Amino acid sequence: MNKDIKKIIVKNWFKTLQDMICKEIEELEGKKNIFNKKTWERGNNKNEGGGEFRIYENGKIFDKVGVNFSEVYGKFSNQFKNKIPGTNTNSKFWASGISVVMHMKNPHVPAMHFNTRYVYTSYGWFGGGMDVTPCFKDEKLEKWFHSEIKKTCDKHNKNYYKKYKKWCDEYFYLPHRNEPRGIGGIFFDYKKNNWEKDFSFVREVGISFKNIFREIILKKHKKKWTKKDKEIQYEKRGRYVEFNLLYDRGTKFGLNTGGNVDAILMSLPPLAKWK
Repeated sequence: MNKDIKKIIVKNWFKTLQDMICKEIEELEGKKNIFNKKTWERGNNKNEGGGEFRIYENGKIFDKVGVNFSEVYGKFSNQFKNKIPGTNTNSKFWASGISVVMHMKNPHVPAMHFNTRYVYTSYGWFGGGMDVTPCFKDEKLEKWFHSEIKKTCDKHNKNYYKKYKKWCDEYFYLPHRNEPRGIGGIFFDYKKNNWEKDFSFVREVGISFKNIFREIILKKHKKKWTKKDKEIQYEKRGRYVEFNLLYDRGTKFGLNTGGNVDAILMSLPPLAKWK
């Protein structure tokens, strides 16, 4: 299968998954057509791709949720290309992906994040993952969440969960705070050994996330919360902001490749506090 066909297949999957996740969110909210949808284009007066980001705010369950799709291509800047594999002889790239960030109304429902992507320079690779950031410790939920991810990983390779959990724990960490962002999950990158198998895993991770966020919300969203709980959530969101602006690879990649700023920063919560 040539690289252009692979790109089309992957891009279409990410767009399909965007629709599936948005439909699930609408069902949880009990409303249809709730998303504010915006399309954007990369490049000035030239075709370099673009995307669509969908935002929903101030719902009964979600304070803010963003579901973004993008397909961009062109050339990396000379400064940035040295940080990306496969650009030694050519700075051209193509990238497509889906990114989801959920900030919840109820402080007892954790913030959730997911993304998967396919990048092509002189060769192609997959990356992505999912993680959960609760405001309050819940050992039962944490155990269930990780068991679900492990089931997904084990279908493809018994070594994936341990490897990608470790990578996630190391990645989603705030060194200036000396603390993790949340309870982890999985994180992977530069998957390029077998396109068919890697793509199958990426699809499975997407479906798994859709099922996981639904179950977590159904388990937790009716729990009563107080004003003090909300203040704790606002402070926890502050940590989320710090990570995404200081360390997040996706933020840096988007800003360095001419992505849409509003789409890139949709991960930020509607309200956060610092003390």
